[in-house]
Amino acid sequence: MKVAITTAGEDLSSPLELRFGRATAFLIYDTESGNFSRLDNTQQLNAAQGAGIQAAQAVVNAGAKALISGHCGPKAFQVLKMGKVDIYLAKGGSVQEALNELKEGTLETASDADVEGHWV
Repeated sequence: MKVAITTAGEDLSSPLELRFGRATAFLIYDTESGNFSRLDNTQQLNAAQGAGIQAAQAVVNAGAKALISGHCGPKAFQVLKMGKVDIYLAKGGSVQEALNELKEGTLETASDADVEGHWV
């Protein structure tokens, strides 16, 4: 399964970014192979609107079936759910720590958006 994790970094030791739509990048991690790639999201950092929607569509297009982030707004949440992506909320730490929590089943599953639109 492919998992998208919000980060500003380049690898698994990088810190988790708490923002979804305006995260610098996503690490797309394959739980079966242990391989990952970096999906750049810098074009959304200064977007006046639609950052969450565009980021969510990029995650869906990357084939991710799960997302780990600190927060997720309503429009991004809707796009991710339509793309059949499970959303998990983490409190911080590194990308690797968030993946470990996912494997252990200790991450909170989001049943709805946890922040308002245009949250910064």
